[in-house]
Amino acid sequence: MKVLVPVKRVVDYNVKVRVRSDQTGVDIANVKMSMNPFDEIAVEEAVRLKERGVVSEIVAFSAGVQACQETLRTAMALGADRAILVETEVELQPLAVAKLLRALVAREQPALVILGKQAIDDDANQTGQMLAALADLPQATFASRLEVADGNAIVTREVDGGLETLRMQLPAVVTTDLRLNEPRYVTLPNIMKAKKKPLEQLKPADLGVDVTPRLRTLKVSEPPARSAGVKVPDVASLVERLKNDAKVI
Repeated sequence: MKVLVPVKRVVDYNVKVRVRSDQTGVDIANVKMSMNPFDEIAVEEAVRLKERGVVSEIVAFSAGVQACQETLRTAMALGADRAILVETEVELQPLAVAKLLRALVAREQPALVILGKQAIDDDANQTGQMLAALADLPQATFASRLEVADGNAIVTREVDGGLETLRMQLPAVVTTDLRLNEPRYVTLPNIMKAKKKPLEQLKPADLGVDVTPRLRTLKVSEPPARSAGVKVPDVASLVERLKNDAKVI
């Protein structure tokens, strides 16, 4: 059984992002980049399935600039067997990534696609759902537990009212939530082994996909600075401030 795991290169979650002076986007010059945390959870879940003997091969995928190779090498250090990079300088939007994934699903024929529910840079939460629609595959989003047996995937997912359990026939698409697992640390021996694992490089045209953006960013701006808090002597003063200053009651 083969699993496809898409991973995205994003600004590290520990870094405070800054907006460019011309407000065209986020400044990523000389900024630490890393794998999207939700995708890291997806890689970990695929590796655990392989350790249980359910999965035979894990294929990591990423799309973007040449530096995305580093993210794929990290995925292979975590346990992926090989990687595919679709190299492009175009700013990729969720629909374009979903189309690339659909082409790869048709080529690789994975039994399961596991990816993070969203990326921490754009928070779009769209790629998994778009892929399922384009490839006509069953899907389960926000997975907090995943089991694979007898050609089915049993997914427990978090919903507003509690937990929902779904059974889907493979092949299928699953997006991961934070509570699915805790990713392991990358060890130095596995980093060295990852350098020898195969990494295939393609262009969008090789997959017959047009990745031209359909949306245009007009302006990116930082949120307004929050005003300092104040202390009030009693409840009556609090109610007065909420009514007259904050105007929330």
